[in-house]
Amino acid sequence: MIDDIRKDAETRMKKSLEALETALKRVRTGRAHPSLLDTISVSYYGADTPLSQLANIGVEEGRTLIVSPFDKQLVPDIERAIMKSDLGLNPSTAGTVIRLPLPPLTEETRRDLVKVVRGEAEQARVSIRNIRRDANSDLKELLKEKEISEDEERRGEEQIQQLTDRMVGEVEKRLKGKEDELMSI
Repeated sequence: MIDDIRKDAETRMKKSLEALETALKRVRTGRAHPSLLDTISVSYYGADTPLSQLANIGVEEGRTLIVSPFDKQLVPDIERAIMKSDLGLNPSTAGTVIRLPLPPLTEETRRDLVKVVRGEAEQARVSIRNIRRDANSDLKELLKEKEISEDEERRGEEQIQQLTDRMVGEVEKRLKGKEDELMSI
């Protein structure tokens, strides 16, 4: 039972880490990367479809993304979706190819992005701590129902705490890497 609780907590904590990783990928650094457009959906025959399923996305010269739609009638819809997104990119179209130049980041913009990244990391930490709280309350419930002893409960709480410390350390490592990436010119 204790192992089941620990495994469930570990699975949920890993999902929090994955969510953090996804959020960090969305924060743009000075370089162009196709994953910047992962969150953009385009209305295609009445259904919101991810941009990556409607076009090839590539990088040109390190600072420009190139979007080549499979269907040339989608160009205006893709442009509209990119402009509506919160990425702050201005598409320029040449025929059926959409170019997205990424402006260089100023020092002030970099600091603002670091604040955003820190906020995302704090959300991940809070999520992990909430999972720890849930797991510990499950252990207390088992103790209350006399399915485990006090020693087993204490041992289970220690295991959950070690898991929490490891996952929070992972959050810190990813945060540090992203901050370094943002502040390097």
